[in-house]
Amino acid sequence: MAEDSSSKSPFTKYWSGYKEFWSERFSFLDHFTNFVNREKPLPRWTPSDVEEFIASDPVHGPTLKTTREAMNYGITGSVIGAVSTAGVAWKYSRSLHGAGLSLLAGGVFGWTFGQEAANHALQLYKLDTMVAQTKFLEWWENKTQGRF
Repeated sequence: MAEDSSSKSPFTKYWSGYKEFWSERFSFLDHFTNFVNREKPLPRWTPSDVEEFIASDPVHGPTLKTTREAMNYGITGSVIGAVSTAGVAWKYSRSLHGAGLSLLAGGVFGWTFGQEAANHALQLYKLDTMVAQTKFLEWWENKTQGRF
């Protein structure tokens, strides 16, 4: 029995109009569905496994290495943002919950600022980092399943 458009809920009508729009905006999720929606998850990898991939793949290896270096910028920015924001909040309010919330907010803001700094310093905007990460996951899947 087919539904006609008059029996659909307002939300269903709204969603059907924007489904294509949002699926285009979140298309990056399609790259990782093969690795996330698995019956048996991939085993954990070690930093030496990542280094082995970087050495074995001359195209995507350097991109993955640069992407991993960018993580240090984010961590540094997060620590600086969290400590400085919590310090200012504690100095002016002497409120433990205010300092705790500003610690969290400062960490998020610092991480974001650190990632932007890494984007410009390491020129990540010129690299396709998602493809490099996907290639690593494909390589890891093949290696753990003994395909090569």
